[in-house]
Amino acid sequence: MPTTTPEHDKRIAEMRFSSVYPHYVNKVEKKGRTREELHEVIRWLTGFTGEQLQAHIDGTTTFQEFFAEATIHDNAHLIRGVICGYRIEDIETPLTRKTRYLDKLVDELAKGRKMEKILRGDGVE
Repeated sequence: MPTTTPEHDKRIAEMRFSSVYPHYVNKVEKKGRTREELHEVIRWLTGFTGEQLQAHIDGTTTFQEFFAEATIHDNAHLIRGVICGYRIEDIETPLTRKTRYLDKLVDELAKGRKMEKILRGDGVE
């Protein structure tokens, strides 16, 4: 598997969360999952409250700012696999790895995986 490049990492860091969020919503809703389930998954990963998440959705936060404010769940390291051609556990840049964690969780939700599995045994809130 290829490793990420500094250019790739910079592009992710500068991307606005609010510009990617609608793609997450479309992906999960097209597969019969809900926006509420998407929010639950994002909140699990980031530790954000519903209000904090909504502020990022409505705002101009970059992924760098988004993850700088997040408290990544202790079980996030259990998120493994390949996303966008990269093996998550091999990504060295922390910000890029966290972004790919989120992408992988969205994929799992869209693929119909049970919420208990997506939340890595944490149970549903």
